[in-house]
Amino acid sequence: MTDRISVVAEPRTVTGKKVKQLRREGYVPGVVYGRSEPINLQMKGKALRRALRVAGSSQLIELGVEGDTYTVLARDIQQHLTRRDIMHVDFLEVDLKQTIKFVSNMVTVGTAPVEELGGGRVALMFHEVEIEALPDALVSELEIDISSLEDVNDVLLVSDIVLPEGVAISLDPDTVVVRFQADRAEIEEEEDEFLEGVEGEIFEDTEEIEE
Repeated sequence: MTDRISVVAEPRTVTGKKVKQLRREGYVPGVVYGRSEPINLQMKGKALRRALRVAGSSQLIELGVEGDTYTVLARDIQQHLTRRDIMHVDFLEVDLKQTIKFVSNMVTVGTAPVEELGGGRVALMFHEVEIEALPDALVSELEIDISSLEDVNDVLLVSDIVLPEGVAISLDPDTVVVRFQADRAEIEEEEDEFLEGVEGEIFEDTEEIEE
């Protein structure tokens, strides 16, 4: 297990509209919940930003509050719409022995030989997927190797994803997650060729009737 990121917090008595004053003083309000009654917190903004920049929402954080330590995930990070300042953070306290569900991003790695043929590109059918794992095994991204895609009809399924140890996906194993998608111009050209063929057949049939 790697060293966890630490965040120091203080109990917060200020709530509602009065938290604006906390923010002016350089603090960020928050709450920790999950295994006990919710606890309102306040944290120094600069230190919190540094910690969240590394931990994000998938890495465990050791949250220290007046001598007590809570192992948490930053479950909801609210930011100002324009300034992007952190306005509030919800921390979920976790049980290290119980699996939890988490939404991970899906990303492709490698080069697909089929793309070298031109006429389209390899596309993800899902950009996010729900996983289940112990808190220490959570990952923010799942990598999908596309180097085996050689033909336009080749696809990758959930069962083809090499998952990190201890991670499970809540999708059916036969679900398609990556496939080749033709460019719109190619599709329109094929549609035009098909329609021309159909119109030709109709015209020929009409001539036979007239005879």
